[in-house]
Amino acid sequence: KLKETSMWKVYTEIELPLVFTLDSMEKWGISVKGEELKSYGEKLKVRIQELEKTIWQEAGEEFNINSPKQLGVILFEKLGLPGGKKTKTGYSTAADILDKLAPDYPIVAKILEYRQLAKLKSTYADGLAVFIHEDDHRIHGKFNQTVTATGRISSTEPNLQNIPARVELGRLIRKVFVPEEGYVFVDADYSQIELRVLAHCSGDAALIEAYREAKDIHRITASQVFHTPFDEVTDLQRRNAKAVNFGIVYGISSFGLSQDLSITRKEAAEYIDRYFETYPGIKKFLDDAVAHAKEQGYVVTLFGRRRPVPELSSSNFMQRQFGERVAMNSPIQGTAADIMKIAMIAVDKELRMRNMKSRLVLQVHDELIFSVYPEEAAELQEVVTKCMESAYSGKVPLDVSSGMGTNWLEAH
Repeated sequence: KLKETSMWKVYTEIELPLVFTLDSMEKWGISVKGEELKSYGEKLKVRIQELEKTIWQEAGEEFNINSPKQLGVILFEKLGLPGGKKTKTGYSTAADILDKLAPDYPIVAKILEYRQLAKLKSTYADGLAVFIHEDDHRIHGKFNQTVTATGRISSTEPNLQNIPARVELGRLIRKVFVPEEGYVFVDADYSQIELRVLAHCSGDAALIEAYREAKDIHRITASQVFHTPFDEVTDLQRRNAKAVNFGIVYGISSFGLSQDLSITRKEAAEYIDRYFETYPGIKKFLDDAVAHAKEQGYVVTLFGRRRPVPELSSSNFMQRQFGERVAMNSPIQGTAADIMKIAMIAVDKELRMRNMKSRLVLQVHDELIFSVYPEEAAELQEVVTKCMESAYSGKVPLDVSSGMGTNWLEAH
């Protein structure tokens, strides 16, 4: 069947060799400072209690912040905040509703922070402790090859791939991950791999040119979309362009973009139209991807990995829309995932061939983390950069940056 579907090479050249790399990562594990994890949990606890008190004060009474029903009554009945949506069980306090209120109502901003920290505490501060092995103080997580539909590696027991990068307190969790005694961490990651893959696949001349000039891609996009000279682009314009750049890869709608940027749907639709005027090759590529998927029932990465898209023939409009987003995004995300796997196999092979003491311990989306013998650090960075950048040669070069440190936060 793999031969019939032209996936034999994906199986023999990517997935099978990767088994050995992932196996060695799982067996080796990653060291965790149990004491630091504990004090991180304490830090969170203190902040959570402070927030709880402040929220109660502002609400004028004590209530269970974790109960959507009680929270809904406080916000939309007692305090009379706008935007309350009544459901069968009470008012909805979903994140998208609270996000809109947060800028104008301090109590809502505090509730969102409370929720975020409570999740950090349960998932990481308390959750990770369960997975630390007593004998070697390491976490031996599982890396799965056949869980995600796009071909990305996923990690479980624990899931180390969704450690929050945006929240300061979330980033701090990386401090508890350390190399073994006498070693350092090297963290290497691909810069904007999906946008580079998009540039290659779409063949869009303007995007390829922007990457070849090695300029700030989001600033270039902002300059072209907003018709502003490159040097006069504001931070806000760059931020908005970045949201469009990454959003396009995920088949974002004007509604989704308007939510992300807190602008009207009309403005968001204009942004997207202007983006496609700037990069017409991308528009054609995305439209073709959907058309092919409707015709064939699947999409394919550059390496031949297939993803079926049965949703496109669904009678449900929402399902069909989801199918369209999958058809646009999967070839890009799947190709980036394949490139990462090829790089991991190459790096692992090279380290063994050179008899190096350093080894690959963790993979998270576009980054690889290595536990490195200090005397090998320079050689390792050179080897890793070369293997990662030559994992695939397209119309736009892959770009890798690396850092070093005594823990994951420092190295990243």
